[in-house]
Amino acid sequence: MTEKDQTLLPHVLVGEIENPQLTVIWMHGLGADGHDFAPIVPQLESQLKSAVKFIFPHAPVRPFTLNNGMLMPAWYDLKSTGTTRDLSIDDMEESRKQIEAFIDAEREKGLRADQILLVGFSQGGAVAYHTGLRYPTPLAGIISLSGYIPVPSDDGNEYPAENRNMPILVCHGTLDQVVPPVLADTALEHLKKQGFAYTFKKYEMAHSVCPEEINDIATFINQLL
Repeated sequence: MTEKDQTLLPHVLVGEIENPQLTVIWMHGLGADGHDFAPIVPQLESQLKSAVKFIFPHAPVRPFTLNNGMLMPAWYDLKSTGTTRDLSIDDMEESRKQIEAFIDAEREKGLRADQILLVGFSQGGAVAYHTGLRYPTPLAGIISLSGYIPVPSDDGNEYPAENRNMPILVCHGTLDQVVPPVLADTALEHLKKQGFAYTFKKYEMAHSVCPEEINDIATFINQLL
């Protein structure tokens, strides 16, 4: 089901849409769209204790430098890969505001901020970090799947002190060649330095998701519920 709203990015809705106990806003990776992770919702729902709403936004289509400027769905432009990422901070800020619009829309429907969870894969994981760590009121939590924090450009000065107790789950594949595991390590070091607690799960997989990871996501969500 796709909801049309002039103030929000196009998106896919799955799960308990009317009366959720928790809303999950889940950002896909580069070149994908909001349909990418929707098929795993039934597997999650079979393990969840309460009703959960899933929102899967579609990233805007933009020129992508590493793909010779071709247009593709991307949360931000990227000019280099490897252990450092030269990304467009302007694009990242734009994406942050777009995801905050979803958060604010859910709050207007009656949910508290701590009933809204951000999840992101790869580029989407970077956006989940960038948005959730800065949101002015603590959210339910953040899950980063094969993602990263653009350190050192992210110095933590914009993180509200109240967010330090927000639950964070970091998942990463040990064989990931797209977002190398060292980037997960850098993110964890950054979170620790900034005073955040986190749970770290690693899997023998490449740049992907696996059944064990989905089970860990369900466990994390149930702990929030």
